[in-house]
Parts: sequence; structure tokens; C-alpha cells
Amino acid sequence: MKKAILYIHGKGGNAQEANHYQSICIGYDIYGLDYKGEFPWDTQDEIENEYKKLAMEYDEMIIVANSIGAYFCMNALQGQKIKKALFISPIVDMEKLITDMMGWANVTEKELCQKGEIETQFGETLSWKYLEYVRNHPINWKVPTAILYADQDHLTSRKTIESYIQNHNASLTIMENGEHWFHTDEQLAFLDRWITMNI
Repeated sequence: MKKAILYIHGKGGNAQEANHYQSICIGYDIYGLDYKGEFPWDTQDEIENEYKKLAMEYDEMIIVANSIGAYFCMNALQGQKIKKALFISPIVDMEKLITDMMGWANVTEKELCQKGEIETQFGETLSWKYLEYVRNHPINWKVPTAILYADQDHLTSRKTIESYIQNHNASLTIMENGEHWFHTDEQLAFLDRWITMNI
């Protein structure tokens, strides 16, 4: 049986991050997708096309996705034949994240609707088009999913992640005192153990 893992990076990441998984995902061919789009309506075709290309070659597919890559993955691959998904610090409720950021920036829906886009002091651009897209394209994700969540994740609250777990075919592993970006030696060792336990 030919088996593949498709890795979908987070914001600011790249396809080369997939190389990290070569030595720990024995028996799988690893592919990293360097999508170019910044928005779900752009990344949808990129991710779906890569998935379909691999699905023609492989009998079994696993998705590993990081942060916003998990949201892009769920948006693009709903209904596809995927054995399992492994999400690292995933954005599981994009509408909640956008409205949270609006709150941090003291921006109302009316203001965002009128202006279309608003730059924030924390480096993100709020977009009315993005918020509308998320609301008009609800996620219906049925793939068995394992989630690795960091206790100190500043983008997704523990309440949000636990609510997602209750409503989906998903399991949750929490790294206490971990961060959204798994990058220290301790965090990466935890991540590697989690990956090998879940593939």
C-alpha cells in the first residue's frame, strides 16, 4: 500500500517544513505544499489540486497542517477521502479569531463593513470580505482528526478548542506551557512524540 502525508504550513511557513517529518513518519512519502494564496478562496484550489494529484498515486492519505493551514485544509478538502488529519495549533474557528482580533483593535462590524479593510497595530489586516467568506462557507469537517494544542496559544482559546473537540470526530493533546508556534527543543520533541503516536 502506497501512503502519503501532505503537509500544509501556517502563516509565514513554507513547504520545506515537511522535511522535518521524513525521519519520524516511517512508511510515508512526505509532500509539502507551498501555497501562494493568503485567503481561503485562493488557497482552496491550490490545496485541492495538490490533494487530487497525490490521491491518484497513493492508496492512503494523511494531512498534517499547522495553524491557519488547518483552516485552509478544512475549507478546501471537505468531503475528500482522507484517512486522518493531524492539526498542530490549528485555527478551528476562523470567525471567532477574526471577531477576537476586531475586539483587540476596537473595530466594530459596522466600521469594518464601511471601510472594507482596516490595518491593526498588531500587524494583521482586518477584512470584511474575509469575515463574510467565513460566514458564508461554514466548515463541515468529517475526517478523523488529532489535535495538538499549546496551553499558551494566543490565537485560539482552550474553550474554543474544547468546543471543537466536542462537536467533531477529534482527539486532543495539550502541551502545558507550550506556545502556538512549536519551535523550542522541548516543544519539538513533544510534537515529534505526538506525531509518531498518531500516524
